[in-house]
Amino acid sequence: MLLSITLFSQNTIEEDPEIIQNNIDYYIEQSQKDIENFNYFEAQKTLDEALDLAQNSDNKKSIGLIQSIKGKLHLIIEEEDDAIKALNSAIEMQRIINDNKNLGRSYKTFGDVYMAKQNIYQALDSYRAAKSKFEEEELEADLAETLLAEGNAYIALKNYRKARELTEQAVAISRKENLLNTLSSALVNHGKIYNILNDHQKALDFTKEGLEIAKANSFKTIENEGFLVLSDIYESTNDFKLATNYLKAHIKLSDSLRAVKRANLSPEKRIQFLINDQIESNKKQQAELEEANSKNDLSTLISILSVALITILSLLTLSLYKNNNIRLKTNNMLHKKNNELIVAKEKAELASKTKANFLSTVTHELRTPLYAVTGLSNMLLDEDPKPEQIQHLKSLKFSGDYLLTFINDILQINKIEANKVEVESEPFNLKKKINNIVLALNNSALDNNITIHFEYDKDLPENFIADQLKISQILINLIGNSIKFTKDGDIWIRVYKIGQENDIYNLRFEVEDNGIGITKEKQDNMFESFSQGSIQINRKYGGTGLGLSIVKGLIEILKGKIYLQSELGKGTTFSLKFL
Repeated sequence: MLLSITLFSQNTIEEDPEIIQNNIDYYIEQSQKDIENFNYFEAQKTLDEALDLAQNSDNKKSIGLIQSIKGKLHLIIEEEDDAIKALNSAIEMQRIINDNKNLGRSYKTFGDVYMAKQNIYQALDSYRAAKSKFEEEELEADLAETLLAEGNAYIALKNYRKARELTEQAVAISRKENLLNTLSSALVNHGKIYNILNDHQKALDFTKEGLEIAKANSFKTIENEGFLVLSDIYESTNDFKLATNYLKAHIKLSDSLRAVKRANLSPEKRIQFLINDQIESNKKQQAELEEANSKNDLSTLISILSVALITILSLLTLSLYKNNNIRLKTNNMLHKKNNELIVAKEKAELASKTKANFLSTVTHELRTPLYAVTGLSNMLLDEDPKPEQIQHLKSLKFSGDYLLTFINDILQINKIEANKVEVESEPFNLKKKINNIVLALNNSALDNNITIHFEYDKDLPENFIADQLKISQILINLIGNSIKFTKDGDIWIRVYKIGQENDIYNLRFEVEDNGIGITKEKQDNMFESFSQGSIQINRKYGGTGLGLSIVKGLIEILKGKIYLQSELGKGTTFSLKFL
């Protein structure tokens, strides 16, 4: 009788809904701690145990919450498709029971998944749905996080005004509610936006404040982002030393964070987790079999067979683990090489930035004294110098003009390589523009006894909307090249229509001469910087070798293509297509 009462009492405890709920809550809390400590596989196991309890007790609210957390975990370990499955299950359950609080959080995580997959507009839809739920439930902390995430989406869309508005709201709520993590991240994002909008002082103030909060509270991911934003701000204000220091700090912390994540997501960690899980399962089954062994002989036989089967399975698992060791070592080597390549890439980018900044600074500093030299030489030539001084002054003026042209070419190349040249379209008369270029270069052509011919397609209108400055620069370089390398000859400039769709015209420009031509060997690298036909040509005709490199860069910015046809001694034709 006493035994029956004891069994009844034990079953009652096990089926008590309050105790089951407490166990589920404990597992959920433990899984979130594991996620914060990068113990992703332990968190996965804990959530699976919580889900079993919730499903067995038909606890729909807990099922939805657990699936939502599983979706977040899958996102962290870069399993976006599994994250979507888990979140769909969560949302379906939360809609049924009207769990708006957790439904909003599932929508927010869905937005984060879409951001990871670069589906920005779907992410925005999810964030708006999340905001609606959080506003209904007056959940300020969740609302601030969602506003911040929505702001990031608008940054990705380059809608910086909208991003600033949303981030300001996130900052305001975070300050009011003392949400340090969200406040720190929002301030750093605010700094990034203000830097893009060229308000560098506000950018510095916000970013430094966010970085201080991150450092004080060990928010390493936010601290890392803060270093990168500060590097960009100082680069924008030409403080290259501080920009480099913060970039190095960002690279160092990035390596550290990646190392922690890789260590907790490595294949070895996953296999070790599976083996430990199997061992625990085997021990549990063996204990149950030993208990059953005391009841009857049949149970003893089953126990022996089961233990044997478990042993075989364990050995098989161990064998599979050993067979996978070679593959895992290879993967480790690949991870290591990949990390080395990332570091090398970042160092190369840093070197490229430093080079570009150095060239920009040096050439700007050189131009000022050169303007003084050319200006003074012009003034002296205008003031009736002595006959024996005229040649010296002309040489000085020529040298100054040459150096100034060379420095301007270097600046132009530097801007093109740094993607700092923008297209500025405006209405203009194309035919008149080319005529003006021909007139401007005609004196140089006459010096070489050259006749310039201009042919304009009669089916083409004369007025267009395009970047006339860059088109002029391209044509001046090409026609100037033809004049330089042609004596007693002709130059033909042609403009044709090769296609039309409504008011959009596809044009072909040609600049042809019957000058000295270019050898086949030299044609492949004619568009590279400092490339010239040959040493003899350089000595005879001069030039920096930057003109064609600038031409190609400008044509690529205008989404066009350039082609070269040439034969030594017969002439050269440059063809441009703008589609």
